[in-house]
Amino acid sequence: MLDDEMLESLEELLIQADMGVDTSLKVAARMAEGRFGRRVGATEVRELLAGEIARILEPVARPMPIYPKRPQVVLVVGVNGSGKTTTIGKLASQFRAAGKSVVIAAGDTFRAAAVEQLQVWGQRAGVPVMTAAQGSDPASLAFDALAHAEAKGADLLLIDTAGRLQNRDDLMQELAKIVRVIRKRDPEAPHNTLLVLDATTGQNALSQVDIFRRIADVTGLVMTKLDGTAKGGVLVALADRFGLPIHAIGVGESIDDLQPFDPDEFARALTGLSAESV
Repeated sequence: MLDDEMLESLEELLIQADMGVDTSLKVAARMAEGRFGRRVGATEVRELLAGEIARILEPVARPMPIYPKRPQVVLVVGVNGSGKTTTIGKLASQFRAAGKSVVIAAGDTFRAAAVEQLQVWGQRAGVPVMTAAQGSDPASLAFDALAHAEAKGADLLLIDTAGRLQNRDDLMQELAKIVRVIRKRDPEAPHNTLLVLDATTGQNALSQVDIFRRIADVTGLVMTKLDGTAKGGVLVALADRFGLPIHAIGVGESIDDLQPFDPDEFARALTGLSAESV
C-alpha cells in the first residue's frame, strides 16, 4: 500500500541513487498525489517513478545546437578527470562523421597527457589539433586556433581548457582571458560552453555546476561515466535544480558511446524497468 512507510523507503532509495534530498522528496510527493492509501504493485511503483523522473528530464534533453555561424566556437570546461578531453575527441569524431569540418585547440597547455590524448583522437578522426608549448598561454592558442579555423572555413572549433579547481581564481582568470581574447576575432564567441561532468562524483556534480556557472557562462552539460555507476540519479537532481540542457551522455570508451540523452530510456533504466543498466 502507498502509505507513509512506503513513501519514506522510496525517498531513501532515491537519495541512495544520488537524486539528492530535495528532488527525491519532490518525486515521491508527486507520486503519492491521488494515490495515497491505494494498493500499488512493485511494477506500478516503478512505472510511476519512471514517469515522474522523465517529466523532470524531458525539458532538458536537448542536443547541442548547431548554428549557421562558421566557425562555431565550442568552449569545453570541467574538472580534470571528468572525461573532458575524451568527450572533445568523441564530439570531433561524431561531427566529422556527420560531414562537418572540425578544428580542436588543446587549451589545457599545462597537462601534456591531455594534449597527447587529443592528438590521438585528432589522428583517428582526421581532425587537426592545434597545440602550444607546455605551460604556454591558452588564450593565445585559442586565438591562433580561431584564426586557423576561420582560414580553413571550418564549421566547428572545439577548445579544451584546464580543469584545476584547486585554485579557482587562477582558473577563472584563465577562462575569462580565453573568452576575452577570442572575442577580439569574433564578438559572439564562444557560441556554446559545455560543462563535462563525471556521474561517479554523485552530488559533487551539483557543486561543480555551481562553480563553473560562475566561472564560465555554461550553456549545456555532458555527463560521462554513466556505464560505471548505479547512481545516475544525479542527472535528475541537476535537471531539477539548474534546468541546463543535457546534450549527451557517455556510457563507455568508444566513439559511439557518447550518445544523445533520451529521458524516457534513462528513467526506465534508473528505475529498473529496462534491461539496460545506467
